[in-house]
Amino acid sequence: MSLIVQKYGGSSLANSDLIRNVAKRISNASEGDNQVVATVSAMGDSTDNLMDIAAQITNSPNPRELDVLLSTGELQSCALVCMALQELGKNAVSLSGGQAGIITDSRFGNAKISNLATNRIEMELNKGNIVVVAGFQGITDELDITTLGRGASDLTAVALAAGLKAERCEIYTDVDGIFTADPRLVPSAYKMDEIGIEEMLEMANYGAKMNPRSIELGMVFNVPILVSSSMNESSGTLIHEVNDMDMKVGEIRNRVRGIATEKDVAKIIVYSVVDRPGIASSLFEPLAQADISVDVIVQNSSVEGTTDLTFTVKQSQLNKAALVVKKVADDLGSGQIGIDEDLAKVSVVGTGMQDSPGYAAKMFKTLASAGINIEMITTSEIRITCIVKVSELSKAASALHDAFEIDFN
Repeated sequence: MSLIVQKYGGSSLANSDLIRNVAKRISNASEGDNQVVATVSAMGDSTDNLMDIAAQITNSPNPRELDVLLSTGELQSCALVCMALQELGKNAVSLSGGQAGIITDSRFGNAKISNLATNRIEMELNKGNIVVVAGFQGITDELDITTLGRGASDLTAVALAAGLKAERCEIYTDVDGIFTADPRLVPSAYKMDEIGIEEMLEMANYGAKMNPRSIELGMVFNVPILVSSSMNESSGTLIHEVNDMDMKVGEIRNRVRGIATEKDVAKIIVYSVVDRPGIASSLFEPLAQADISVDVIVQNSSVEGTTDLTFTVKQSQLNKAALVVKKVADDLGSGQIGIDEDLAKVSVVGTGMQDSPGYAAKMFKTLASAGINIEMITTSEIRITCIVKVSELSKAASALHDAFEIDFN
């Protein structure tokens, strides 16, 4: 007997025909002795529609009430998928995140899973039921409904797979798998059959279409994750632990596995800050307290006792971040800040780069040859990221894809 956890995204559930298609796929997976737990997102644009309605009521919705509202989208999908399964003669039961035992902290809108009590799910599976769980949501110890952040149905699925010790987690969406680059930007990009989970974590953090926290959880609990299409029988991409010895000869030779891109980037510069101990802390601590995530940080060398601090945030958090930074800058005696919101990230990712010199030089030369200016640079052991103008993102991604010859299958 195998236990399989599946997840279906909103585009796979956008109407009644697609819901019936998902139910058939879940039903097929349950054939034989298989037990199936399915996690579902809200139908189509339901979450955006609910956000729009809330915005018509108030410019500042109460975070707790907003989570209650947004959680209803996944509950609709849950109930409808169960109805479709029952029409196919299957025993199925829908569970909210709270009923499924997903316990979180009380950070409404971006809650973290603190515990997972799978007793109810296991009881339903032992009854012979297919269990359909509402993704994206949980419940606090005080029984308040929370949501886990946009795109977090992936996280729900991987958490359930880890907690239930499932054979693997299958993520079904409207794409055939993980591509070497965004095919909308790079037409020559191709679907990978597999990718190392560390590489996938970097790509997800820097723009690839997966929830980064779900990949991180899969890495911690060693959960293989299959990403595939719900619309066809694509073999998909398997995200799992991969060693160099497991790779094909061509993959060992070419250390770059993919190009990640992200458009949601803005830059803030704080000019002429007095250069003394504690300055960085006095700026970034208020940002953290405001729940604003900072990514790339650059501090210029001190000139005549002052320095410039530059960092990036998501465009969606720019206005909030600018208010915080302006106040801090005034307090520090600077008072002058600069903003650039027309930026994007382009990254080359590959585990082998850490042991092989020349990748950064090749990336910078490639961008220079394409006439693309680099605004900022950040690296990890397996990633090099450049901040560029958003208008040049497609050209940058295509040039790097070609330069690193990521075109073999």
